[in-house]
Amino acid sequence: MASLLPPNRRRWFIILVIFLAIVFNYFDRQILSILKPVLKEEFSLDDSGYAVVVNIFTVCYALMYPVTGWLVDRFGAKLTMFFGIIGWSLACLGGGISKSIGQFTFFRGMLGMAEPTNFPAQLRVITIWFPGKMRATANSLCVAGSSIGAIIAPPLVAWLALAFNWQFVFLVAGAVGLAIAVLWIFIYREPPAEVAREAVGTGNPADSTAFTWRQLWGTRTLWGILLIRFISDPVWYFCLFWLPGYLQEESGLSLQQMGMFGWIPFLVADLGAIATSAWSDRLVKKGKQPLMARKIMLTSVAVLAPLCVLTPYIPNPFVTLFIFSIVGMACLSWLFTVSVVVAEAFPVNNVASVLGIAGGFGAAGAVVFNYFVGQLMGTLGAERIFISMALLHPLAVLVLWTMVRPERPKAKVSVGSAPSPTHAPQVNTSELTLNV
Repeated sequence: MASLLPPNRRRWFIILVIFLAIVFNYFDRQILSILKPVLKEEFSLDDSGYAVVVNIFTVCYALMYPVTGWLVDRFGAKLTMFFGIIGWSLACLGGGISKSIGQFTFFRGMLGMAEPTNFPAQLRVITIWFPGKMRATANSLCVAGSSIGAIIAPPLVAWLALAFNWQFVFLVAGAVGLAIAVLWIFIYREPPAEVAREAVGTGNPADSTAFTWRQLWGTRTLWGILLIRFISDPVWYFCLFWLPGYLQEESGLSLQQMGMFGWIPFLVADLGAIATSAWSDRLVKKGKQPLMARKIMLTSVAVLAPLCVLTPYIPNPFVTLFIFSIVGMACLSWLFTVSVVVAEAFPVNNVASVLGIAGGFGAAGAVVFNYFVGQLMGTLGAERIFISMALLHPLAVLVLWTMVRPERPKAKVSVGSAPSPTHAPQVNTSELTLNV
């Protein structure tokens, strides 16, 4: 089907399928937070017990993220993403038939193992199908599925749970995921040579020179990206896993009201993040170096994130929704565009691995923060939680400007020696070091 389309149209069709996959990737993980009061009663959990369930997912997510990045670079986006969607769909079905907290937690861990496949695969597709002047916009439209999933989750989960039962929500999510997996395997194709040449400067992305896994860990930018994700991701994880419960338990919204209003911060965040991504692409079109354009945009939106500190001092659910609409926009702008920063800073054959490692570190930061939230929420008060979150994006800005730069492997070539098959065959003997 996709093969009948011209490449410039086909790439947007592929983006649409990835968008759908990410929508339900996030819908699946949001079910837990929206049904938090129901599940706490069903399985006799307190906030600490709920935090354990969240962290089982998040630990598995963190551990598997780097592995899925390697799998994408090794086996390609098509198969890795296909089996990932199958895996998380089966995990949802398992959650729906669970009879004990042990079974339910097992399937949440399985969900965490499968869900990271989407994002390294998505970044690989963006990198080889889109040139730099279109990359941030294409990426934001694609990854917008994350917040769209969070937008549709409150009303749809609430309706399904109230009309049927909580188990039915998981069963529907699993069935839809299986349908998307079938759609993906029939739709995706690797880009033709002319499209790849425009995007990454080579007719075949597989021929591009890349860092080895060991060399990657010696680059300053990798450590910068890891710190950025470790520091800033926990704020978005709070929005996903704790905000819906906070609005119900601390601000007084019912499950029905959550269905009516709980999607608002995610819609605002989504539209705002797409707009900021498009702005960074416009800066590139006006002549800004791509990586510099991304840094300028990220710094500008980071000043909005500390607004979350006001939340416990204005105990009104609609004020909380407004605050987290703004904070969510800052979070999503960073999540969308830090992925593009990876594509700007590293060779194409490393981007999935780097994003996988970074996503793992981001999830690890969320594990630490989830434990912190689970201990403080409802006991010592929420003020410390929101004060801590207010500091995270400003710290990430500092790391962005001091540690992130373009990284390219260097090949040492001796005069008169035969060229390595992994490097260009033409060697300028006046230069003994080639940047490739």
